[in-house]
Amino acid sequence: MGINSESDIAANLQIGPTDAGMVRLYVEGDGIDLPLDFDPEEAEEIAEELRAAAAQARKIGTKKR
Repeated sequence: MGINSESDIAANLQIGPTDAGMVRLYVEGDGIDLPLDFDPEEAEEIAEELRAAAAQARKIGTKKR
């Protein structure tokens, strides 16, 4: 499965700090229980990548309308 592959799988995403000073992305779904811990610097890099992807998606969405 890749970025452009659609799926019927549903999952919940929780994001927050841990008591160990990490940032946790917690993915929970049918048969999935996946905690992903990142140090604050890695989390900020991920946030920047999310912002960049959102900006690109907006441009693509504008072109399709």
